[in-house]
Amino acid sequence: MKTEDFDRAFDEGSDDIDAVIQWDQGHRPDLEAKRVNIDFPLWMLKALDKEAARLGIARQAIVKTWLAERLGQVRN
Repeated sequence: MKTEDFDRAFDEGSDDIDAVIQWDQGHRPDLEAKRVNIDFPLWMLKALDKEAARLGIARQAIVKTWLAERLGQVRN
């Protein structure tokens, strides 16, 4: 299926596009996780844990959220 035909079928809500999409092979670029280790001073960990508890989320989630927000500001 050509791109124009796919776009038209999608815009029209056609069920035909399911037949041409390989759903099991889809991926989102640059979202693969890579484990890193980082050392924080104790005061920073305590502050992170306190804020994470206040928000009801894990420490890792708050670190990722804050980093993503900051990197988004830098990119714009």
